[in-house]
Amino acid sequence: MKALLSQAPGGPETLSIAELPDPVAGKGQVVVAVKACAINYPDVLIIEDRYQFKPPRPFAPGGEIAGVIEEVGEGVSGWAVGDRVVAVPGHGGLVEKLAIDAARLFRLPEGRSFEEGAALLLTYATTIHALLDRGHLKAGQTLLILGAAGGVGLAAIELGKAFGARVVAAVSSAEKAEAATAAGADETLVYPRAPFDKEQSKALSEAFKAAVGPKGADVIYDPVGGDYAEPALRAIGWEGRYLVVGFPAGIPKLPLNLTLLKSCDVCGVFWGAFAARDPQANQAHVEQLFKLWEEGKISPRVTETFALADGGRAIAKMAARQAIGKLVVTI
Repeated sequence: MKALLSQAPGGPETLSIAELPDPVAGKGQVVVAVKACAINYPDVLIIEDRYQFKPPRPFAPGGEIAGVIEEVGEGVSGWAVGDRVVAVPGHGGLVEKLAIDAARLFRLPEGRSFEEGAALLLTYATTIHALLDRGHLKAGQTLLILGAAGGVGLAAIELGKAFGARVVAAVSSAEKAEAATAAGADETLVYPRAPFDKEQSKALSEAFKAAVGPKGADVIYDPVGGDYAEPALRAIGWEGRYLVVGFPAGIPKLPLNLTLLKSCDVCGVFWGAFAARDPQANQAHVEQLFKLWEEGKISPRVTETFALADGGRAIAKMAARQAIGKLVVTI
């Protein structure tokens, strides 16, 4: 089978197509013929050895897949050859075939494409965990989303609206503001590109405050980090929750006096660890996501597809923060 492999630490240009033996389903596993693999920011980090997990090389990046079961291993029940599935292997998805534990599979609903299926779980499951478990978002509250036109950003807009929040979407361009509005944002804010000096940071903070209103944001969803974090935190409301999701703009240093002045919480969001530690709670979230998908309240937005050999270009576009919605490699 063909695979797009990382053979040494580096950027997307270091990835190369290679031939590997077809995988065999072990006990409790199935082999999935991968049809689509979504690209996410962890793919940028993992090939540079900057992610929480460092798989032994050579390995394929690609953290979420959709495909068709081709082989069922010993001890697997409830699944059959030909079943359409989605899964989040964490890495290894940019391959033609993948052996994976059957316990990690979810059924892809009929009528949904493999591209949509590959684009659902990581972003939406991260976001529902963030908003409900960590952010305790309630109907009528104000949700400020940074990086709101990316995969997790658009998911946060849709889920925020599904849960009855007023959603303020902050983005870096007019084109991204249009995407956020189309996803249901009540208001959009276009911010400049970092880095910021002291005056620029203060101006951005004032813009955030004006957008969220005089009471401040009840929940801030931040998958961006960097110089955007402190201005956003200054716009938080009393007892607000600041959700730390990712750092494509860099890891920020926050002045902790702000947390005292606002009596607010800064909450880390690590969906992968949550799903591993509490699989039943994660299963309940995923079931809720499928229900919302069926009701039309959420809809993964695949804006560009790539061939397997061009998977590095998709990762490079993600690294450059040029993606709107989800980028998917079709296989």
